[in-house]
Amino acid sequence: MSEKSAKLVTACVVLIGDEVLSGRTRDANLGYIAKHLNQIGVQVREARVIPDIEDVIVATINEVRARYDYVFTTGGIGPTHDDITADSIAKAFGVPIGLHPDAMAILGAHYKETGGEFTDARKRMARIPDTATLIPNSLSKAPGFQIGNVFVMAGVPMVMQVMMDALTDRLEGGATMQSRTVSAQIGEGTIAEKLGELQKRFPDISIGSYPYYRGKTFGTSLVLRGTDGAVLDVATGEAAALIRGFGVEPIAGDPV
Repeated sequence: MSEKSAKLVTACVVLIGDEVLSGRTRDANLGYIAKHLNQIGVQVREARVIPDIEDVIVATINEVRARYDYVFTTGGIGPTHDDITADSIAKAFGVPIGLHPDAMAILGAHYKETGGEFTDARKRMARIPDTATLIPNSLSKAPGFQIGNVFVMAGVPMVMQVMMDALTDRLEGGATMQSRTVSAQIGEGTIAEKLGELQKRFPDISIGSYPYYRGKTFGTSLVLRGTDGAVLDVATGEAAALIRGFGVEPIAGDPV
């Protein structure tokens, strides 16, 4: 295994916004970010949902940027008074914030082309912390930004996704997480003790047990995750053998 493939690269996702915490907006960003990052070998190890409160944002960002290789935030970089993410990130890094000339040029050209007025409110979207670099936004043009290992993106899913795609080349991936699933019509309580023993034999493999119900039948899906495909295959084989030991034939993958 190469040095790069063996390296563990971690990330934290911070979803910023009162509307997510209130339930008014259903988050669609975390799943996309986690799946996208895993494909390039960056593993999301933590996700947080926090309110639009400056002190909370500052404290959270300073905590997680020291703990993980990368931090990705969504939300709070629009034109309204409650869009305080950019100012909060600047405070977290201890740098000034002001109108970024490139962001001003991008937005100015956009509103000239679309016939919209480049108001003071819209200029707020060009306020970027000092030393930060822009993250392009091919949809609505208002850029995100990167400062240190923190990537600040929009909360609107379509806009966040184009920003995520645009910044991918800046990321250095490592070991890609792989997964295998074994399912069977057996209760997880029946296999719990043996499953615990299996987990102890494979400490580098994450083994999750998930009950399911399909009409009048029920069963359990075992999801095994790890970065070493060979070890993962062996553990998956033993999981299947464990189920057969109870007189039940497992299937590979999720139940139909």
